[in-house]
Amino acid sequence: MLNAAPEIMARPTDLASLQQRRKETYALYAPQGVKWCAKLGGVTEDVELGGVRAQVVSPKETRSKDVVLYFFGGGYVQGSPEEDLCITATIADEAGCRVYAPAYRLAPEHPYPAALEDALASYRALIAAHGANAVTVMGESAGAGLALSLMMAAAQAGLALPKKLVLLSPWSDLTATGDTIRTLQGIDPWLDYAATLEPAAKAYAHGRDLADPLLSPLYADFPQGFPKTQITTGTRDLFLSDCARLSTKMRQAGIACELRVWEGMWHVFEYYIDMPEARASLSEIAGFIAGN
Repeated sequence: MLNAAPEIMARPTDLASLQQRRKETYALYAPQGVKWCAKLGGVTEDVELGGVRAQVVSPKETRSKDVVLYFFGGGYVQGSPEEDLCITATIADEAGCRVYAPAYRLAPEHPYPAALEDALASYRALIAAHGANAVTVMGESAGAGLALSLMMAAAQAGLALPKKLVLLSPWSDLTATGDTIRTLQGIDPWLDYAATLEPAAKAYAHGRDLADPLLSPLYADFPQGFPKTQITTGTRDLFLSDCARLSTKMRQAGIACELRVWEGMWHVFEYYIDMPEARASLSEIAGFIAGN
């Protein structure tokens, strides 16, 4: 996988370039997710969740009334529920519960706070239907950063926080101050701050301070009643330092937080479902979701 990784090229965030890249990545990854979901015996359908379109993944065998609210990655400028179906279908299958993946709005057409507004609306609708104690919020990369920001926004709105939180390589600091942003430059096969992350961060922030806690939730004050949290990363993940800083800050705040660091793995390695490490990590996460 490492040897086959293509050279990381600059990713412009002008709308024409983005629309073309969105089409290309959708065509590449969405069919793989459909095949994987069918192999597991899962089914998908589109629903409206708080006014936001969401893909619901139901497992072949539903063993739990709990549900997962899942946010896809893509730097806030691309991605879709369909492109993350390999992850959501696996979680649905192994945890035995339904997974809801909202199609939140993307920058630059819809910069901050559009994605957070959609996340909050989706969460509000899901806890109204199931109760907060039946909900796990989960996300990968930018989606994990969005999931984390959602915790602050939900608390500010007076909503109960979810039962659990799962963050796969969360983009929790858009300011790029973590040590491994530099030390793992060229080591993570998929991420480069200047080429892929900085343009996306600026498109999403749309002139706002990147250190704003609702953009970079690493700098937020965590609310009372914060859910039990699991964070995954790898020794090649450009966000390894951010994950380490985040887990340390959470533990210092009295939050039950576990940081899982996988040897030799890169940013959101769970996305590459054919790898045994990806399946092993998702199995652990499913156990965390299904456990007490």
